Amino acid sequence: MRNYMDLTGRVAVVTGASSGIGRAYAKALAENGAKVAAFARRVDKLNDLKAEIEAMGGSCLPVACDVSNEEQVKAGVAKTLETFGKIDILINNAGSIAVSPADQLALADWQNVLDVSLTGYFLMARECGKHMMENKYGRIINTASIMGHISGLNNNNLAYNAAKGAVPNFTRGLAQEWAKYNITVNAIGPGMFPSEMMIVNDDAKQYLQARCPMGRAGELDELIGQMLLFASEKNSYTTGQTIYIDGGWTSV
Repeated sequence: MRNYMDLTGRVAVVTGASSGIGRAYAKALAENGAKVAAFARRVDKLNDLKAEIEAMGGSCLPVACDVSNEEQVKAGVAKTLETFGKIDILINNAGSIAVSPADQLALADWQNVLDVSLTGYFLMARECGKHMMENKYGRIINTASIMGHISGLNNNNLAYNAAKGAVPNFTRGLAQEWAKYNITVNAIGPGMFPSEMMIVNDDAKQYLQARCPMGRAGELDELIGQMLLFASEKNSYTTGQTIYIDGGWTSV
């Protein structure tokens, strides 16, 4: 029987791969046959990921990169192409957050969130996309968030909300522009999942029970299936879409 999620021979770039969702995505891609270039700022974490992926028989290239830095993005993409020869899949996942009441939010903090969580997506897509356009093949997957679709009650994350709110339209705009190159561009909007940016403590659990129909946080594995679908070769006619994986949160 054919495995439609088989990524053997494909090369994937994952940003924000040092922890949380990005790390889970990188491992899942490798488990399904892709060679993975793992981008993040913390090289020690990336080296740990490389060891894990290689222990299960996969290939991983750690790439030290701040996605808000244009020169680092260019260098990281060039290193990936030099090592693996091509880029088939890009997962834009790096993110930043600044928790603060809006009237006290520093401009530098606002700018950092947008630089990482929006401009970084553009820089990575632009540089990887140049190669994808030449190769007439690409799968781009952007990490959105339910907090870009709703504001979240008592949620002092204006910069994050603004950046993530832009991701679905960034996804749509890029999808229509690059469809002619056989490049699909889609997004996944997670609800509350455990990560370094989102600690699921007792207060968070109470909030989830009150706001989320399923009443709980998500497990990282619950994101993997949709990511692999968007990354697969057979996902050739779905583009410009944002899927929210949130336990029903955005349905109410």
